Amino acid sequence: MTTELYWLTLTVLMTALMWLPYIINRMLEQGIGFAMWDPQGETKTAVIWAERMTRAHKNAVENLIIFAPLVLTLQLTDLSNELTALACIMYFFSRLTHYIVFSLGIPLLRIFAFMTSVVAQFILAFTLLGII
Repeated sequence: MTTELYWLTLTVLMTALMWLPYIINRMLEQGIGFAMWDPQGETKTAVIWAERMTRAHKNAVENLIIFAPLVLTLQLTDLSNELTALACIMYFFSRLTHYIVFSLGIPLLRIFAFMTSVVAQFILAFTLLGII
C-alpha cells in the first residue's frame, strides 16, 4: 500500500468514527431511546461542544469527498511522489486538528487547520494537473 492510500484509509476511518462522541453525549443527556428515536434527525443537545462536533464531522465528510478522489486518481495515474505523500499526512493531521479545535471552539486554529487541509488538497490537484 502506498503512503497516500495508507493515509486515505486512516482519514476515512477517523471520519467514520467522528460521530461517536456526540452521539454518546446525546444518549447520556436524553437516554438511549430518545436519542435513537429521532425520525427528523433533529435531536438537540444541551452542550455546545457536541453541536460544534457535529458540524466539524459534517465538514470532514464534505472535504473527504474532495480528498479521496484526488488520492485515488494519483494512484491510477502513478503520479505519487514524496510531496503527495507529505500532503496526505498533512491532510490527515489538519483534519484531526480541525475536528478537535472546532469542537473546543477555538476559531483561529480552526481556520488554520482547515486551510492547511485545503493546501494539501491543492498540492494533490496541482500534481495531477502537472503544475507542480
